[in-house]
Amino acid sequence: MPIEPKPNTALLIVGHGSTENPDSSTPYFDHADEIRSRNLFAEVQTCFWKEEPSMREALYMVDSDEIYIVPDFISEGYFTQEVIPREFELSGSTTHRAGKTLHYCPPVGIHRSMTQLILRRAREVAPDIDPSTTTLIITGHGTGLNQNSTKAIRDQVELIRQSDAGFAAVHDAFMEEQPFVADWDKLSNTPNVIVVPFFIADGLHSFQDIPVLLGIENEVGAAASQREVFRHNPHHLRGKRLYYSSAIGTEPLIADVILDQIADFDKSLQNSHS
Repeated sequence: MPIEPKPNTALLIVGHGSTENPDSSTPYFDHADEIRSRNLFAEVQTCFWKEEPSMREALYMVDSDEIYIVPDFISEGYFTQEVIPREFELSGSTTHRAGKTLHYCPPVGIHRSMTQLILRRAREVAPDIDPSTTTLIITGHGTGLNQNSTKAIRDQVELIRQSDAGFAAVHDAFMEEQPFVADWDKLSNTPNVIVVPFFIADGLHSFQDIPVLLGIENEVGAAASQREVFRHNPHHLRGKRLYYSSAIGTEPLIADVILDQIADFDKSLQNSHS
């Protein structure tokens, strides 16, 4: 959905960030750079929960009086429902505060266009593989703390099952709850398996923990920028060919999903006023 230029508004992309991993903020900056290059907004800024600039600092960095805040997160949950609204002192989807109008959009990961990005990522890592001989596994953290992150993955699994992608099977799998991603070979009856991590950044999970759980690596290694873990597909393991992709959030087209969320927000605003 094309978005109309908004020359008097700002876009603020909110990420988690990390104090431990040098690569975790890279996708957020990449998405901001891509959108900035399209000259749609007066300003495009990023801010973080675990890195500078913080959310509370971010509003002081923005000159525009109207700001769209988009969480570059994979699902609804603690951060999008509690942390971000608290830090920005939001009162709803639109907040008027300190002379500014803040529009709060849903996180990128729950947008319907994410399904096509997952399929695109799967084709990229295994371009010559027949989907009918392949199991696609979408993996995430999995935790008792927030069921929404697992719901986002299960929703994508269902959407891909119902699509014409043609995979023999599509499964969800998790690091810390069943079905476990470590059992990827038991989840698949096909010779080919593609695993796509449903994370924004190639953080500690997607390039350090999950490769160990899959059996690609023997021990947790260095940061992704210092390694070759994604460049050796396929991995011949447990009698199958395993293809492992980088995190879905590193896909450049996430920039378009951010814009899709803003377009949808504007549409819902118009509908509520009509």
